[in-house]
Amino acid sequence: MTIAGIILTRNEAANIAVCIESLRWTDSILVFDSFSTDDTVNIAQQLGVQVIQNPFENYTRQRNAALAAVSDEWVFFVDADERSSPEQAQEIRAVTADPRFAGYWVPRHNYIFGKLTRYTGWYPDYQLRVLRRADAHYDTSREVHELVILNGEAGYLKTPLIHYNYRDLGQFIQKQERYTDYAAHDLFSQGVRVKPQNYILQPLRHFRWRFFELQGYRDGLHGLELSALMAWYEFQKYVRLRREWRR
Repeated sequence: MTIAGIILTRNEAANIAVCIESLRWTDSILVFDSFSTDDTVNIAQQLGVQVIQNPFENYTRQRNAALAAVSDEWVFFVDADERSSPEQAQEIRAVTADPRFAGYWVPRHNYIFGKLTRYTGWYPDYQLRVLRRADAHYDTSREVHELVILNGEAGYLKTPLIHYNYRDLGQFIQKQERYTDYAAHDLFSQGVRVKPQNYILQPLRHFRWRFFELQGYRDGLHGLELSALMAWYEFQKYVRLRREWRR
């Protein structure tokens, strides 16, 4: 049972070397790059791993293209700001020998603004990342927050990926701006219209969901800040959806 570690990249020179080293336990490593303009590709090549460059359309198409580029029986998708571990390697080697499952959900420990975030919706934060290649592809109707179509059942791992999610507020805003644009476009593609109450009720519901239902209050002021920020971008999603309809 061979396993390929796949890292999608775009200008990840600060992260790529450490990420690659954390995946040395896999049988092969592929850096699937969206034409980075920094040293990402050079660093990966110097570390002796395969690099393929592919124009970026959206996350779903990029992951499907990466799946088609490898021949290993299993793939393990890892983002450049994530880190695997020897304990995780041991668990994945063991579970991929079990024919009952075609994929595995992987928990993540998210570090946001340098703090391990245990609540507020960021743990266990399961991601379907370990896939039997022949039995998996991504739903092409989704541009962001990709959805795996799996031919079979999925199990759950216990060992988390370490995810250095948002380094600081500036990086958080930069990524959420992009994600919010994608989310608004998804709603527009589904024909969803904005109602006046969406501007108020949806952000309030989102704040309540993160801070109370997902126990963001247990993360203290950090959880309060994250809940408020995510509620703001929930508001922005509907502002941008309205803008799409106006166009």
